[in-house]
Amino acid sequence: MTTPRTRRAPGRTRLLAAAVALPLLVALAACSSSAEAQDEAGGSDLQEAADKAGLEVNTTPDQDRIRTTESAEAIALLPDAYKDVDTLTVSVSAYVAPLAFLADDEKTPIGNETDIAQLIGDALGKKVEWEVKAWADWPLALQSGDVDASISNITVTEERKELYDFASYRNDQLGWLTRADSDLESITEPADIAGLTVAVGSGTNQEKILLAWDEENTAAGLEPITVEYFENDGDTILALQSGRIDVSFGPNATAAYKVRVSPDEFKVVGTLNGGWPNTAQIAAATLKGNGLSAAFTAALNHAIEDGSYAQVLERWGLQDEAIEKSEENPPGLPKTE
Repeated sequence: MTTPRTRRAPGRTRLLAAAVALPLLVALAACSSSAEAQDEAGGSDLQEAADKAGLEVNTTPDQDRIRTTESAEAIALLPDAYKDVDTLTVSVSAYVAPLAFLADDEKTPIGNETDIAQLIGDALGKKVEWEVKAWADWPLALQSGDVDASISNITVTEERKELYDFASYRNDQLGWLTRADSDLESITEPADIAGLTVAVGSGTNQEKILLAWDEENTAAGLEPITVEYFENDGDTILALQSGRIDVSFGPNATAAYKVRVSPDEFKVVGTLNGGWPNTAQIAAATLKGNGLSAAFTAALNHAIEDGSYAQVLERWGLQDEAIEKSEENPPGLPKTE
């Protein structure tokens, strides 16, 4: 990575009067793989559903972000190249709530990932600037020096650790999302998906799990699955609603969020750790060897200790995925042959 440069700082967010326990999605598809805003999945309908549920929604660019204080310990761990840098630039994939999605100005990323980045920046005494990237582009963004870190629901793997360092901040939990009127009741083992049409993200760990389950099924003489890939979450949801697919397999955070907003439309019929059959953690990624991961880990542990980390996860309904302590380069998913 090139020597960090001082970048334009983002505008300060205006603190709102009241924090919300569970902000809700206004548009199922916040943006496409080209980072263009999309609002074709019925945002007004979801807003109405949230209102009926008696829940407050803040999708404005003026977020009431949870903040933490500076950590002398974390700041002391900053590598020399970053000590005098004013701003950390972080890439996020602003596609779907509650992880990261676009505010109603169609350009400001908001959500759990941006709030985690804010905690890290606060603890390190840095401003934070977010850059929206397609999820598949986060490795290139780090390698090119375009960003200092990527906080984008990235699972730690041993293969990724060859090129990147990590600071963990959440357990990896996956969910099976289907229509509320579906005959599917429970998915807990490979046999439960035999013969189904399943949507999954290309190149993700859930894809690896899905294909491993399908291989196990076919070896046992069960009917194979049909795998469908979509460009964005909005397309996946439309396919689910139309009956083109039976179930979508992805981060449980986003699945549970949809169920909370529209319980008459969706249900989650099973969850499992994203590292199946092992366990996995989600982490902030930085370029390997640049020294940022130790400072990030200390910053996250500072936020865990003062309670601001727990407040962020509760804000986005992710408290069940909380970790007790951030780890630098925790054990990752093993390499696959």
